[in-house]
Amino acid sequence: MKKDKTKNLNHQSWGLRMTLWFSLMTCLTFSFASVRDVEVILVTGAPGQAEYAEVFEKQVTAWRSACEKASIAVTIIGKDEHDAEVLEAALKKAAKKSTGQLWLVLIGHGTFDNRDVKFNLRGPDVTAKQLGVWCQPIKREFIFIDGGSSSAGFLQPLAGKGRILLTGTKSADEIQYARFGEFFAPAIAGDLAADLNQDQQVSLFEAFRHASKQVASFYETEERIATEHALIDDNGDGVGTRSELFTTATQDLKDGQRSAQIALVISEEEKKLTDIQRGKRDALELKLEALKAKRAEMEEDAYYRQVEVILREISAVYSTP
Repeated sequence: MKKDKTKNLNHQSWGLRMTLWFSLMTCLTFSFASVRDVEVILVTGAPGQAEYAEVFEKQVTAWRSACEKASIAVTIIGKDEHDAEVLEAALKKAAKKSTGQLWLVLIGHGTFDNRDVKFNLRGPDVTAKQLGVWCQPIKREFIFIDGGSSSAGFLQPLAGKGRILLTGTKSADEIQYARFGEFFAPAIAGDLAADLNQDQQVSLFEAFRHASKQVASFYETEERIATEHALIDDNGDGVGTRSELFTTATQDLKDGQRSAQIALVISEEEKKLTDIQRGKRDALELKLEALKAKRAEMEEDAYYRQVEVILREISAVYSTP
């Protein structure tokens, strides 16, 4: 057997999962999955101008449709001058749960005055520091998405273990209108054009890569200098990674693993798993990726023995009734 010379983690696809899946299809027995323990809070900010109101509404529609398709509860905030209070109350209520996933999605404009990063609401704006405090009590897996301007300013206040953060900009200084959210919403809603590994669902990571590519294409087509560069942080260090770095074969990247395992709208095959099965499977896949990262330091036989053990454990998850 030839020695695998690849040192970097495979962020672009989870081909191993699909190879294993199809090889086991003839002998697996699936149980009917329980309702997914996922909650989405969707916040629409003040549009400022009519043209943005229409753009934001399209994103809300895409997100609402995705949640309905996935049978996931969604709370939509964005009505009047009390939106900040409503958001704080919603997050306080959400923090009472310690299981499942909580998604917080911001659709709108952000600002930065060289002191505070803010998300513009219809009433008082919410600062990154405020939102960090409001989200601090959240113990379940937390997914934050803000595709607007200056959104990178929310990374540090919200970062932590068990958290995945996506922002439309690479710094708070990118204050121009950001289009990342426009492209991300239909992608995460299940646009299979964003399905890189062809598993019939779009992960957070795939939606991030797809939306980033669409943003870059927009600026190239318009022959304009790009004023936004999206980031993803899914290892909890508060340092985001830009999409284009994931195509660098020699780059040892820390982000991109967990987000590649999570989709809002899941495939018919994925629905056959319970949350418990999915959690076990995901943990084993991350264990496998960690092993692959150490491949160059290991003896060939020892490496493949450990790979086999993990693959057998994964297969056991799929065959558990």
